[in-house]
Amino acid sequence: MNISIEFVLASQSPRRAQLLQQIGIRFTTIPASVDETPDIKYTPEKVAEHLALKKSMSIVTEKPNALVLGADTLVVSRGVIFGKPRDQHEASQMLRKLSGITHIVHTGIALVHHESKRIVTHVESTEVTIGELTDHEILKYVKTCLPMDKAGAYGIQDGLGALLIERINGDYNNVVGLPLRRLYILLSKYFDDLIEF
Repeated sequence: MNISIEFVLASQSPRRAQLLQQIGIRFTTIPASVDETPDIKYTPEKVAEHLALKKSMSIVTEKPNALVLGADTLVVSRGVIFGKPRDQHEASQMLRKLSGITHIVHTGIALVHHESKRIVTHVESTEVTIGELTDHEILKYVKTCLPMDKAGAYGIQDGLGALLIERINGDYNNVVGLPLRRLYILLSKYFDDLIEF
């Protein structure tokens, strides 16, 4: 998929970059510098959408002619948002809380093209069930440091992280950090004049 104008990913996530590369989109990465503290007055879905839009909007002023993609992924269990762990102890605590239950992964995406005043947002949700984990499994995974930059302290795409997952219901790529099918639908519907296949 080709985009006829500059396409900017407002994220430093290597996983989102890999997913865009997978579908052949040429893009520039400009990490958004925004406060990602969840606003508790919003539902988790709205938090993900709001943060994604905040990331996009922080970049459009310096790139007004570009199409900017912002994204934010949240792990939610029993109404509690699990962000990125601050340390290995917090990562272990998160995994203990997620062990043996089904939780939701929400990814908010925001596409903003300042020049044409187009702003499109969406939240994709996927159910993920983590198997019953032993303390030894949690410790072994946390010691790899793989969970440290991931919401909920796990990566479904990681070698060991994949072994924690019992099943998913929904978009796998959404759990990785970017729902490619939904992105394609939004680009096709709202930015069809800018894309070529």
